[in-house]
Amino acid sequence: MLADSLPALKRKRFSVADPMDANFATEKLAAAKQNYGREICVFETTPATISQTTNNASDSEEPDDLEFTTEDYYRILATKKKEDKYLKTKKIRDAEAAASRSRITKAVVRVRFPDNHTLEATFHPSETLQSLVDLLVKVVARPDLPFYIYTTPPKKQIKDLSQDLYSAGFVPGAIVYYSYDLPKGVETPQGAYLKDDVMSLKGLELVPVQKPDSDQPASEPVVAAVPASQKPAGEKKMVKPKWLKM
Repeated sequence: MLADSLPALKRKRFSVADPMDANFATEKLAAAKQNYGREICVFETTPATISQTTNNASDSEEPDDLEFTTEDYYRILATKKKEDKYLKTKKIRDAEAAASRSRITKAVVRVRFPDNHTLEATFHPSETLQSLVDLLVKVVARPDLPFYIYTTPPKKQIKDLSQDLYSAGFVPGAIVYYSYDLPKGVETPQGAYLKDDVMSLKGLELVPVQKPDSDQPASEPVVAAVPASQKPAGEKKMVKPKWLKM
């Protein structure tokens, strides 16, 4: 569910070195932010990428014949955290939780649609899941059709929309899935899931380019000593005179 586990998404990167492309991307993204009230962008995720990510995750699992497994580690870690929790007073635990929460100011949520397009939006951790649903109503092409969002695996429909993103575990990022909630026998409508103006943001992303600092002096060349064994064959060896030897 965390954003760190997301597969790579196709993006068009525009750098500040390309003024026309950068201006175009800036204007499009700024207009979308003004129109929808928050930063949004659209990417495409291919089924092959999803399958590859799943296979890589499966291959990275530890074999069962190890004496000390990953599950053992996390079980010990959870026990230690539980012990530490009981050793602290409620006041200290609440203060630590509040401090940890105050340091996080952004939650990036990606909503994946059945047509392999992903909408990415930025929220504040204190916003509720209802804020996410409200945004989806604005950006989808068919807001008149009922829908629901869910997480997986395992598949779990999100029903409590009053919960804030931090409490829901959507911080610092998460991925959810969108699905029409149509009665059985009703065919899913054809066409894009997102509005045309939202789809026009597909792949747009600004990547600043760091320019070299002109005031910084050029580094001095480094001269390395060459071992005798690596000296050119034509180089003559210097012999000390007898009177200089001690």
